[in-house]
Amino acid sequence: MLFLKSTTVTKAPGIYDVDVAAKPPGKTFGVFIATDPDNPPTEVLAQLTAMGFKQTYSGGYTHKDRGKVLDLHFQKAGTDLFEGWKAEELEANMAAINALFNGVGITITPRVMSLAEAYA
Repeated sequence: MLFLKSTTVTKAPGIYDVDVAAKPPGKTFGVFIATDPDNPPTEVLAQLTAMGFKQTYSGGYTHKDRGKVLDLHFQKAGTDLFEGWKAEELEANMAAINALFNGVGITITPRVMSLAEAYA
């Protein structure tokens, strides 16, 4: 779940926040999106699915400011060991993720999770 300060401000229509993160060692990234369930970003979600990302988690909650949030997680399998991404897949997938979110005005900053966060 992404930490949201508020549900009154969105980064793009229907999107509160986006996190692109990988478990260590940081070769295969997931896309984590906090969305507005009453105004879902259907086009962005459809494009993410068309890129080969599969939804692995969906969970709703009410934020402390009473706004509703739908937390969505997406993963894409690669062709490396344990369905990881090879270097060329990493480059292509990150370019596609950046293009998708830049297209709606969101700048992506990929990161590698801490061990505690990755396996919590």
